[in-house]
Amino acid sequence: MMKKLIFSLWIVLLPFRLLLAGEGMWIPMLLQQLNEKEMKEMGMRISAEDIYSINNSSMKDAIVLFGRGCTGEIVSDQGLLLTNHHCGFGQIQKHSSVENDYLTNGFWAMNKSEELPNPGLTVTMLVKMEEVTNLILEGITADMPEAQRSAKIRENTKKLTDTAAKESGLDVMVRPFYHGNEYYMFYNRIFKDIRLVGAPPSNIGKFGGDTDNWMWPRHTGDFSVFRIYVDKEGKPSEYHPDNVPYKPAYHFPMSLKGVDEGDFTFVFGYPARTNQYLPSKAMHLITEVSNPERVSIRGTRLEIFKQYSNADPKVRIQYAAKDASVANAWKKMIGESKGLKRLNGIEKKNKLEEEFMQWAKIDPAFDKAYSGIIPAFNKNYEQLEKFTLASDYINECGLGIEVFAFALRFKPLFDEAGKEKPDDKKISELIEGLRKLSEDFFKDYHQPVDQDVAKALLKLYLSKQPEGFRPDFLETINAKYKGNVEAYVQMVFARSLFVSKESVNKLLNDFSPKKLRLIERDPAFMASVSMRNFFEQNIQLQMRDLTASNDSLQRLYMRGLMDMQTNKRFYPDANFTLRVTYGKVEGYAPADAVYYQHFTTLEGIMEKENPDIYDYVVEDRLKELYLNKDYGDYADKEGRIRVAFAASNHTTGGNSGSPVLNADGHMVGINFDRCWEGTMSDLMYDSAMSRNISIDVRYLLFIIDKFAGAKHLVDEMTIIR
Repeated sequence: MMKKLIFSLWIVLLPFRLLLAGEGMWIPMLLQQLNEKEMKEMGMRISAEDIYSINNSSMKDAIVLFGRGCTGEIVSDQGLLLTNHHCGFGQIQKHSSVENDYLTNGFWAMNKSEELPNPGLTVTMLVKMEEVTNLILEGITADMPEAQRSAKIRENTKKLTDTAAKESGLDVMVRPFYHGNEYYMFYNRIFKDIRLVGAPPSNIGKFGGDTDNWMWPRHTGDFSVFRIYVDKEGKPSEYHPDNVPYKPAYHFPMSLKGVDEGDFTFVFGYPARTNQYLPSKAMHLITEVSNPERVSIRGTRLEIFKQYSNADPKVRIQYAAKDASVANAWKKMIGESKGLKRLNGIEKKNKLEEEFMQWAKIDPAFDKAYSGIIPAFNKNYEQLEKFTLASDYINECGLGIEVFAFALRFKPLFDEAGKEKPDDKKISELIEGLRKLSEDFFKDYHQPVDQDVAKALLKLYLSKQPEGFRPDFLETINAKYKGNVEAYVQMVFARSLFVSKESVNKLLNDFSPKKLRLIERDPAFMASVSMRNFFEQNIQLQMRDLTASNDSLQRLYMRGLMDMQTNKRFYPDANFTLRVTYGKVEGYAPADAVYYQHFTTLEGIMEKENPDIYDYVVEDRLKELYLNKDYGDYADKEGRIRVAFAASNHTTGGNSGSPVLNADGHMVGINFDRCWEGTMSDLMYDSAMSRNISIDVRYLLFIIDKFAGAKHLVDEMTIIR
């Protein structure tokens, strides 16, 4: 009794960090239990059952995981699908050429026969989810070694998912939540015939480019349009000309009413990764050790991409997707580190850890279970630092050189063909895969770019990595070339067969083990294998063991925090499973005496126009519509076209393309970014700065209808006026 009383007093006195409005990525099936009351108090007029239902059609039936990294939503009864322009960028680029430059000019299918297939692109729809913690942890004991524990969980998972998949005919997976303290099983339907329907020109879909990326105010029309096709029986099917548009159980109505400051909104989608519960040492490693080095390396690559892209339109098209991919993380890391410093995030984590240690000492059982966690974390992360940097330099510096990364893809063929009894069937499959890879690689490869990148990155690699953490090929530069990186790079690009499509085709045509010597002696292959071997021999095992130890500690720490903070609602970190996050439309103050309002307009696009900078070129047709105020039904009550709006919904990567919904569940926007000052929300949410950025659906509809002349697509949708 006394023990209970002491524990209760501690709970009352401890200064917990309560959840803030907007914070949290919530499990859809638990909304009624955990969130519905609060959501309604904030203004929601629908029920949790309307959002997620097993027995009836609901909003979940219109949400998909687009490809492997974005969200999409169905907006018509004919399978019309919306996502971001940057999510569909790869498909738009693949269909583009100098003759048909859809990146620059946009693309619009004026009927279904003009819609373009995208081999390999899938969308995944959740059918249902259920908690399976007890089944997954069956046979697990508290004193079980971590490796044995993991093996048992894998065994239980496979048994469970195999049975569920066989019984349901669906794709089934299990994911850990709360760092392995709970488990949920997901039944998914995967669609494989996804066709490109429309995309605005990049001057709209990517307006502001990398300069405006992660920034607010924002004026980007970041959307693209696809359609899901199925076979004549309504089942998912690979592309076939006889396939028909998918008839969904639910599609989102599009609202022309817009949003105002203070309005309730929620986002429904597939957030990728967050780490809200990491210890202080982990945050230090991310934001003060790894991020600065990766930012420097990526910034170097981006500068070279920019020089060549500005000089040659063909190179600009070839490197558009690469540039966007490199720049996205580069800018995010800069904002993340700055945001955590502004919040004193590491200091706050330290304080929580001190409180945790004091709390654990109150009860002998808690003391035994939890008191060793923080010291163990500290020791592990100190050791992990040097291995993380070495790994970062291999991935960012070494394999940031395209020809090195490409050459490494030939290692499986080299290994198989070099066996005493090679598998001829496997070799044929590997060769066929490499032929396709080669086609894609050389379509978007410009050797002078890569050669300049190699010179710059290898100089960084040599200067930054200490002895003992350098792969052999770097030591070769010092020994054989006396540290002359330019001479080494010149040799690699002069001698490597992997810089030429013709030489790669020659290698793969009539391939035989006799050609292994060509691969083995190739300087690009030698460099890439040197990095691979160094990683496997000097980094991989150490990082694996330290990471496994930290994962085990994190699971215990998560459970300990939940034991300590019994009056707090905990939400699980994002893990690419369907979540709901909610907040309100609102601006923010990024600096003293500065306040950003919650929306931007077409006037802002005209203010930013700069014909000399590609990212700020305004299309003639858009200017014409603006000058004539030819806005159709899509203007706000003041007669303006609103482009984007900001809100306090807690989002992250993977939420790109997610629908933003109003109090009635009507779609008012598509999420596409966060403000730069709030990018640290993956690690620590800040109600004052964390804002998601969305394109206003009225701007999207305006572009489709008035700009592109594709009103037939708007006519497919359910419009709420």
